[in-house]
Amino acid sequence: MDRLRVPCTKELEFGGVLGAALLILLMPTTVFYLLLTCRTEQASLLNFFPALPMLRSLWDPQDFVLVVAWIALQALLYVLPMGKITEGITLRDKSRLQYRISGNPIYDFFMGHELNPRIGTFDLKYFCELRPGLLGWALINMAMLVKETELRGNPSLAMILVNAFQLLYVVDAFWHEEAILTTMDITHDGFGFMLAFGDLTWVPFLYSLQAYFLVTHPQKLSLPMTGGIILLNGLGYTIFRGANSQKNTFRRNPADPKVAGLRTIPTATGRRLLVSGWWGFVRHPNYLGDLIMAFAWSLPCGLTHILPYFYVLYFAVLLIHREARDEHQCLRKYGLAWQEYCRRVPYRIFPYLY
Repeated sequence: MDRLRVPCTKELEFGGVLGAALLILLMPTTVFYLLLTCRTEQASLLNFFPALPMLRSLWDPQDFVLVVAWIALQALLYVLPMGKITEGITLRDKSRLQYRISGNPIYDFFMGHELNPRIGTFDLKYFCELRPGLLGWALINMAMLVKETELRGNPSLAMILVNAFQLLYVVDAFWHEEAILTTMDITHDGFGFMLAFGDLTWVPFLYSLQAYFLVTHPQKLSLPMTGGIILLNGLGYTIFRGANSQKNTFRRNPADPKVAGLRTIPTATGRRLLVSGWWGFVRHPNYLGDLIMAFAWSLPCGLTHILPYFYVLYFAVLLIHREARDEHQCLRKYGLAWQEYCRRVPYRIFPYLY
């Protein structure tokens, strides 16, 4: 197995060893609890002890074979000699970006002791980051649409909106696949429990929670409400895609005509920081667009239950935490230049609020 091992340091993230241990227990419990709650008539998050299924119902050889076959199919498609080869970003000393880790077995298990574990040319983290989870998310959504059609004769407008919005997000991720090489997941975080469980379980089963909710709790949308939700998702997508494309283009070729006219701040590392365009609006405009879309995905589920809004609430916490990690890394890396950027772009995610 080819690997890149990260250097040890005393600096820990996610609450250190204790935080990592708690998250290892909390993440699977959260998935199980939310899925059980969603299938109840009340769909109340205050029902802390939903009826547990029989143990024998949690194991079905046919289901297990289908899951293994799904992952195997994605692995086969991943290794096919198709598509172009794109190099990831490198440090000024030409080495790959690395992240800090402690050497504690619990923390290593959660964060990952290897940055880019590979079996030959098969990159485990890069494979899991998109294929099984994101495609699984879209597949589960479609299955919920089919189920609703079986129950009620046709899919509801709310179900169609959720499927369309989230399918657009998945297709966009694959269309701009090379942009993932510049994300924190690839360049900074190791491939441990956090990313593996997140990619393979958290994403497909919790990101599809709105569609699952609509099967058991149908909602009717008026045309004005539908139009408003579509416009809101369009606004979020425009910000999200515009900001990410601008950043990725600038990182790969600052002389590209699309970004050459943008104002920048020079840094001691030789790189420059964008201080205009989307990145002069707030420091993390892509996060803002992401959150607007997340809210639009939840609105088709109505306003009577908080459960389908779990995604947007969780995502807000996740992105605010990730933003703090970004800020810490950028301050260490760019020093005074980052302080100047923060002075010129004072808001982190939400303009005039945060």
